Amino acid sequence: MTDYVFKSLIGTCIKDFIDQKRALGYPYRSSARILHHLDMLAYEKFPGESMLTKEMCTAWLRLKPGEHPNGLLRRVTPVRQLGKYMKGLGYDAYVIPGHIPDRQIKYEAHIYTDAELKAFFKAIDHCPPSPFSPTRRYVIPVIFRMLYCCGLRSSEARMLKTEDIDLDTGKITVRESKGWKARIVYMSDDLRDVCREYDSIMESIFPGRQVFFPNKDGNYFNKSMLNYWFHEFWDKLPESGAVAGNPVRVHDFRHGYAVHRLNQWVREGQDINALYPYLSEYMGHSRYADTDYYLSLMEDFYPEMEWRLSSVNDDILPEVHHEEE
Repeated sequence: MTDYVFKSLIGTCIKDFIDQKRALGYPYRSSARILHHLDMLAYEKFPGESMLTKEMCTAWLRLKPGEHPNGLLRRVTPVRQLGKYMKGLGYDAYVIPGHIPDRQIKYEAHIYTDAELKAFFKAIDHCPPSPFSPTRRYVIPVIFRMLYCCGLRSSEARMLKTEDIDLDTGKITVRESKGWKARIVYMSDDLRDVCREYDSIMESIFPGRQVFFPNKDGNYFNKSMLNYWFHEFWDKLPESGAVAGNPVRVHDFRHGYAVHRLNQWVREGQDINALYPYLSEYMGHSRYADTDYYLSLMEDFYPEMEWRLSSVNDDILPEVHHEEE
């Protein structure tokens, strides 16, 4: 976990705020990086200012060249939280209003077709060797299968340790999860066999390694690598040119997993109301509203299923056990 050096006059408050978040069990990595950039802004542009001011926040709110509005939203949230924290300590800190930024562009998930999935996985299965990374050609085909077949977030798969994966039972313990809430997911037998073969190859390269998907140094890959790899292969496929709407993303594999799982249950005549809470748990959602999103996607992608799903949101969902976050 990176420990930043804070140089501005508000740096002590920033560090204490980050320490508080981590003491509560949150990893707070990306937000800590954002607040470190705020500290650099304060140090360079407001060297004599010991308070989080409106002027400082206004400078922070300026869109960077080529920045997406959603990127601004990600930058604003931890600074708003910092302002509230400082207010709670009695400082006259500025709190960025909740309506800023004034808009967020919601992505429409892309649900991959069978043809698109086959084309993509065929492409990554022919991943060429790299003189810069001995593990790349082995990691790529397996980690993307894990994203789709298990519905993991990219950060969850990337941060897996060897101790998190039981290759005998297929159990995966997801620790680096959103909201810092661990959960258990299971691989299919086919994916487990793929992971066993992959693991034996990795052991020959890095005996006794700790990271399940190691880079050339045996450490975790950079968070941007999965997105880079995805576009390296997807953008060259003929199927990529036929996709309308928002650009497809790595995260759409997770959406596809949930939608295809729901579709399978419907086709099998399963009781969606009974299984729905467990899908929510499996996906690591803290609210049913997050899982509801997949019902709307399913009705768009499988319109013939709409009448069979019409009662799901009208019923009272059965309660399942949730641990406190």
